[in-house]
Amino acid sequence: MKILDERIWSLFKRHWHQTLTYWSVFFSFGLCIAFLGPTILDLRCQTQATLQQITWVFFSQQFFLLVGSSLGGLFKKTLLFSLSVLFSCTLIISLVFAIIPLCYHVVLLSVAMAIAGLAMGVIDTIANLQLVKLYQKDSAIFLQALHFFIGLGALVSPLVADPFLAEDRCVLGANSTANSSADLQHLRSSQAGHGAVLHNITQYPLHTEGTVITRVSYAFWIMAFINLPVPAAVLILMYYERLLPCSSNSPRLLNKESQSNTSPPGDSSQGHGSVFGCCNPAKLRGRPPTFFLLHVLGGAILFITDGIIGSYAGFVYTYAVSPPLLMGHKAAGCLDSIFWASITAGRLAFIYLSYRYTAPRLLTFSLVGVILMQCMLLIFYTSHVFLFIGTCVLGLCISSVFPSMLAFTEDLLDYKGCATTVLVTSASTGEMILQLLVGLVIHSQGSYSFLLCCTIVSFIGFCLLLLLLYVQHIHRNCHTDSSKSMNMKEKTEPGGS
Repeated sequence: MKILDERIWSLFKRHWHQTLTYWSVFFSFGLCIAFLGPTILDLRCQTQATLQQITWVFFSQQFFLLVGSSLGGLFKKTLLFSLSVLFSCTLIISLVFAIIPLCYHVVLLSVAMAIAGLAMGVIDTIANLQLVKLYQKDSAIFLQALHFFIGLGALVSPLVADPFLAEDRCVLGANSTANSSADLQHLRSSQAGHGAVLHNITQYPLHTEGTVITRVSYAFWIMAFINLPVPAAVLILMYYERLLPCSSNSPRLLNKESQSNTSPPGDSSQGHGSVFGCCNPAKLRGRPPTFFLLHVLGGAILFITDGIIGSYAGFVYTYAVSPPLLMGHKAAGCLDSIFWASITAGRLAFIYLSYRYTAPRLLTFSLVGVILMQCMLLIFYTSHVFLFIGTCVLGLCISSVFPSMLAFTEDLLDYKGCATTVLVTSASTGEMILQLLVGLVIHSQGSYSFLLCCTIVSFIGFCLLLLLLYVQHIHRNCHTDSSKSMNMKEKTEPGGS
């Protein structure tokens, strides 16, 4: 039995250059999103800021990622515009990596991370939009692969940084006492998530005055170098698309290859734009209520699932080292890496599964798996071993929700809605806000409430999925009825003339 049929394989061969370019762009996205947590203490030393001050860098990146996701749809009007913006954003990420070692004040570092976050948000929206536009009804497989490259970049980034992280204190003060490497590892793991709440940090003497000793700048320069082929790949694609003044007269890739097999009639990008552009009354007039409900429900589900991913990655370490588990710092520090590795492996596996099964089945399987695993984690809350097993299985289950939901919703709306922009923005919003809310609950109610919060919102997400499946059934029936009435009207017009 063939892994993929000839049609899917021929589609990839037809668009391999564009596809690989968008995948590499998402590798750049993943590279940028994962480096901050492991390096945050060294950056604190570099800027000689307090730990409370340096955590604002997390907020700066996450907030502007949300802004970039919201505005990213504005840049899809032409292929030249989209690729030019992708080239600029990927180049900006390399430049930010290169200049971070030169940011000796926390405000400058926050500005640099805000610029990087804005570029990341734009990349997130445009790459998803372009891949959906390219493959449309066959986009599910390629979206799974696209999001696999986020995980791949997120795995590479900490591996590059690790050899250059400080094992001991990195600010030598006149009257300072050394921090043990275990203390630094504990703080570094506690800062794994963007919304991590600081607990009892005053017991760790993190000095802000003295001689700075850190080698983390080498890690950022290496990552800047690793990322440079990505804007180069976008530039090469622009050249082959004849979008550059120096391009040859050879036919464009998209002209010399038939797109009739992948594109339904009509303008596939109609309706896409920024979140604010999607609210244009002229575009919304005459749409059935189910059209709006599909956007809202799809966005709400991704708000929850991406929020769970961010919350779990951010607080699983805090949960593991707190009572009743009281896990060792080194063992607990592995949980976040295991979670992201399982998400990456899950997206790789779902590339094939999305070809074999429909998006509704995959979404149902994923959310049921998330609920069951979190309930099991609640039951076996004192087991160290099961926490590792549950973290791995949870990552596998939740990994495919975003690409599957994006492909499913765009297909329901015939690629004429604002699904990609709305879903990407909702996911970014959930990752930021839900982490903050879960962090506040943990701070007031204790670490056990972390799993309880994630389980409750998982049940809400599954209920929203059931509602989405019901609404899509109504929407398809309405669409079929309207198509039949239009056909009847066209048949009666010649007879009456």
